[in-house]
Amino acid sequence: MEIIDSVILGALQGVTEFLPISSSGHLVLGEGLLGLNIGELKSFDVAVHMGTLLAIVLYFWKDIWGMLKALVKWDVAGPYGKLIMYILLGSVPAVILGFTAEDWIDGIFRNVGAVAVMMLIVGVVFLLGEYVAGKRKSGVVIGFRKAFVIGLAQACALIPGVSRSGSTIVAGLFQGVSREAAARFSFLLGLPVMAGAGLLTALKVEEVTVGFDVLGLGFVVSFVVGLGSVAFLMKFLKNHSLLVFAVYLLVLGISVLIFR
Repeated sequence: MEIIDSVILGALQGVTEFLPISSSGHLVLGEGLLGLNIGELKSFDVAVHMGTLLAIVLYFWKDIWGMLKALVKWDVAGPYGKLIMYILLGSVPAVILGFTAEDWIDGIFRNVGAVAVMMLIVGVVFLLGEYVAGKRKSGVVIGFRKAFVIGLAQACALIPGVSRSGSTIVAGLFQGVSREAAARFSFLLGLPVMAGAGLLTALKVEEVTVGFDVLGLGFVVSFVVGLGSVAFLMKFLKNHSLLVFAVYLLVLGISVLIFR
């Protein structure tokens, strides 16, 4: 793996982790297009995922600081205390599925064809979610039931080609949550899961097959690009729907199936 590969894949991770188009799916496609051995790049995947994790921490530092203070004061009745409870509840499905079926999922779906099919399915779900959202009044209230349903959607994103942010945002739309509120909860919900998944994957890396300079560069690029991407999406969703991302996934999925 060369330096230029690190820059390309780091930027790809930074953009796709937050835009609802699947970072894991694009990494698989990108690694395949660059002629890299996907199975030997687990350590690099960990590095770029940690870069985007840091981007979320920095962008939502006020919310994270509020939750830390609520945790220290044990203020479970306040807004940040409730947010902690929602995040814990929403994280349960992904944690269970990650520990019990991650290797099975990775073995079946971590290939170009499967990623393309999943992108097509997600694109259709986006269209359905926007249709439902247009028929009902949206709000910002999450609640335990909505948090758990959004958590189930996040668990589905363990499958490469299923966008974590996209699946959780659209799960919010189906339940009457506004795009902006769903996106905010989606990114905060992703913090423990991304951290846990990165740690779990790192523990499974038996050998670092790429240089530490390449890993470091991928981390920095994914962080910088990711920070810009999350800022863009939060502003974009204030006045725009998921339609453009649905079209993108449908076109990309069909193209990959035709030309792979």
